[in-house]
Amino acid sequence: MEQMIKAEGLRKRYGKVQALDGLTLSAPAGGVLAVLGPNGAGKTTFVRTMATLTRPDAGTLHVAGVDARRDPKRVRALIGLAGQSAAVEEAMTGRENLEIVARLFGQSASVARRNAAVTLERLGLTEAADRLVRGWSGGMRRRLDLGASLVGRPRILLLDEPTTGLDPASRITLWEAVRDLVDSGTDVVLTTQYLEEADHLADRIVIIDHGRVIAAGTPSELKSRAGRDVIEAQPRARYEAPAVARALSAVAGDDAHVDEDTGRVTVPIADGTAGLAEVVRILDGQRLAVDDLALRRPTLDEVFLALTGHLTDRKAS
Repeated sequence: MEQMIKAEGLRKRYGKVQALDGLTLSAPAGGVLAVLGPNGAGKTTFVRTMATLTRPDAGTLHVAGVDARRDPKRVRALIGLAGQSAAVEEAMTGRENLEIVARLFGQSASVARRNAAVTLERLGLTEAADRLVRGWSGGMRRRLDLGASLVGRPRILLLDEPTTGLDPASRITLWEAVRDLVDSGTDVVLTTQYLEEADHLADRIVIIDHGRVIAAGTPSELKSRAGRDVIEAQPRARYEAPAVARALSAVAGDDAHVDEDTGRVTVPIADGTAGLAEVVRILDGQRLAVDDLALRRPTLDEVFLALTGHLTDRKAS
């Protein structure tokens, strides 16, 4: 099977910081690969290495079968990159931004105009295309930045935390654009601090920590690795959350967690079906009313915590 990425023993040090520490991973062509990790895990360094913006100290990296260290120019012809912040020219229109990037990729003026128009349409930016970008919203600029990485028709698109700072509506719009790209044959490598984003988009997930891969698989496979189902309950009265937590802990044999913002109570449990029935019996016996009681698989947040021992970027200090 053709490999989108194959990295073996990648190392990169910045002074005393070991950003990549023997990172090894591979991902087949076709679909979305999500790279997750806490702050400082090495995600951005890995993306920059793929983009040939950073040269590793050791190890090998092949992108779509091309050796990134020996033939970086060829790799750059295969990829598009959208970094963590929108890099567009505010004094130009959206259409002008895309056309000039297309020309820089060597496209003729007519081909650049055509590809810019197609890209603007794909990202829902046609209506604003001929306005100066300085008057655009942050979400629109982010989509235009994505368009600039697409107008060269890359085989692989690298997205480094593309939706950070976007409102929910803009995030969903960008997700839809990414899915359309994959459907049209573009492979995507995505780093993100939103686990629900990885769950929503990724065909395969790699979790890295301290510059190494600690887990890899499909979202479903990683959830299975967390080992246990989860019972969650929403107390009707917020002040009864501690009592509900004690009831769930007694059944599960593990400490229940109470969400400080919502009062929702969750606990991992080995035998979820039998445990849920026992929880119902205890809550009823103690006259503890809940608005919702459910048995579910672990979320990627819980998988991440189980595998790394700490939370994701957006929750880490």
